[in-house]
Amino acid sequence: MHPAVGIVLAYVLGSIPAALIAGKVTRGIDLRQHGSGNLGATNAYRVLGAKVASVVMAFDAGKGALPVLLFPRWISVPHPELWAIGFGIAAIVGHVWPVFLVGKGGGKGVATASGVFLALAWLPTLLSAMIWILVIVRSGYVSLASLCAAAVLPVAMALTEGVGSPVFVVAALVSLFVFWSHRANIGRLIRGEEHRFGAKRGASEGAAAAPPPAPPKGGSAAR
Repeated sequence: MHPAVGIVLAYVLGSIPAALIAGKVTRGIDLRQHGSGNLGATNAYRVLGAKVASVVMAFDAGKGALPVLLFPRWISVPHPELWAIGFGIAAIVGHVWPVFLVGKGGGKGVATASGVFLALAWLPTLLSAMIWILVIVRSGYVSLASLCAAAVLPVAMALTEGVGSPVFVVAALVSLFVFWSHRANIGRLIRGEEHRFGAKRGASEGAAAAPPPAPPKGGSAAR
């Protein structure tokens, strides 16, 4: 297989919108029109539930990991490990700008990037994943957990792979991209408006909008 064909195939594989398909299959809805509108596992959890979201997350991670693990075996070129990085980047780009959605409406790429880096360097990726889980448990914010994990990943890569490793360079660039793709979430976090993991939408808004109880008629307040 020519490496360019692998890049295209990785991009097409990354473009498969698992969350959109899950919404159509399980509830007959377009997930882009519900919840946050994002085609990722977090919005799938909010709208479709934990079981469906876990399948979406596994699929999104898998479509990042498989090109990295398999495609280098099918090419005969020098330094296939560098092409493995290229295949992973193509899968992430496909998830964020999917060809099947005309380059619009994809996810933010966190799960797919996790699959890519798990295949490239499993130890620093697991350390980053542990930070992701810890921040969710302590704060309840998936976006904050993703940002913290993205910040930790290049540091862990530098410690385990070295700053001269191409994997470290890619990890740093992907980390910057995650911060860019979460810029709206960062604004909501600063304003205290970000949705917490597991919280029901509209509960706090409904409580805040409820009118105060009227004073009892004929009571002491009326005297």
